[in-house]
Amino acid sequence: MAKRTIKPADDDAAEFEDSTQTFISHLVELRDRLIRSIVAVLLVFLSLAYFANQIYAFLAGPLLEHMPAGTQMIAIEVASPFLTPFKLTLVVSVFLAMPYVLYQAWAFIAPGLYRHERRLAFPLLLASIILFYAGIAFAYFVVFPLLFAFLSAAAPPGVTVMTDITHYLDFVLTIFFAFGVAFEVPIATILLVWSGVITPEALREKRPYIIVLAFVIGMVLTPPDVVSQTLLSVPIWMLFEVGLLFSRFFERDREPEGAARPEESSGP
Repeated sequence: MAKRTIKPADDDAAEFEDSTQTFISHLVELRDRLIRSIVAVLLVFLSLAYFANQIYAFLAGPLLEHMPAGTQMIAIEVASPFLTPFKLTLVVSVFLAMPYVLYQAWAFIAPGLYRHERRLAFPLLLASIILFYAGIAFAYFVVFPLLFAFLSAAAPPGVTVMTDITHYLDFVLTIFFAFGVAFEVPIATILLVWSGVITPEALREKRPYIIVLAFVIGMVLTPPDVVSQTLLSVPIWMLFEVGLLFSRFFERDREPEGAARPEESSGP
């Protein structure tokens, strides 16, 4: 009968101490990277705070162009003329600092990834940033002119269109977030195929359901008007087709069996 080797208690204590120190070092690194991200957002905000009113005027441009002659936006709360532009400036600061924030997140998780995972993850991270900004630009330059022209023309007789600045900001940020997330559909499709959750062939078979789901998402994420819902649903469908097209290049990119993580293969 083979003898069982009993590990000394001192080895167990040393291993526990090493794992504890490693966990604490990861927490310290995470704290430092969070602080750097917050400082970056604050620096951008401080540099833009002086131009808060101009930034809001730029954001309100698509609505002001389609408001009836002689009308203007209003502020129904006492502090809205001061707080609303600064709220927008803070959101813009987060958007502008997002590449640096995501870089900090990437630098934190990259050491724990396989080499082939790092080669794939960084281009996808860069593409996700570009697609998010593209969604916001599409909403501002394409969706807003059509949407506000439709809503202004749809006002009943005797109703003067005079939008509150706070409500307008909340509406615009909702649209920005909806289109920014919707433009991430190709990345989500590629990740699903690359991780082995589903195959491109299965996605092609489920295309009718995905088209219906795209219109359901457009109905949920946008205001209750047919223009914004259609302008969100159709790009989701088209972007799904783009992700499906490129996903076939990642279908066989699988994690090699028996491959060790970087920290596992760093021994002698």
